[in-house]
Amino acid sequence: MVEEGKAAPDFALHSDTGETVKLSDLRGKPVVLYFYPKDDTPGCTAQACGIRDAWGEFESRGAVVLGVSPDDEKSHVKFKEKYDLPFTLLADTDHTTAEDYGVWVEKNYAGKTYMGVERSTFVIDADGNVAKELRRVKPDTHADDVLAALPSEP
Repeated sequence: MVEEGKAAPDFALHSDTGETVKLSDLRGKPVVLYFYPKDDTPGCTAQACGIRDAWGEFESRGAVVLGVSPDDEKSHVKFKEKYDLPFTLLADTDHTTAEDYGVWVEKNYAGKTYMGVERSTFVIDADGNVAKELRRVKPDTHADDVLAALPSEP
């Protein structure tokens, strides 16, 4: 299980550009790793656009932002282009990384139970440790909540 102050689980996932992104390759920079349920749905769009709208602040802090969902690369490309998202989206189609971070959970909707992503964010420090864990985040305040958890100096 992921714990603040402990090493973040490494991963290698395909991005919206077709490249493989490994967390261990990003040492030296803070990483905002945010898990969301599905591309181009109301909550996920609000969450992504909130980060987009505050992008200058994320950049000034030297943060690498990575959005992760079970959608494939093709879906990510459409979502990214539609909303002009300036950060990388990663495809976790087999939800292995979501499981490693403890965000692949049982959910209930309209009386049905199913497995899905719990909207959660992990701020990972330059040394690869989890600095802050934000669970069940609210899409509308997500960007501000994450910025509050990021160091103000890169």
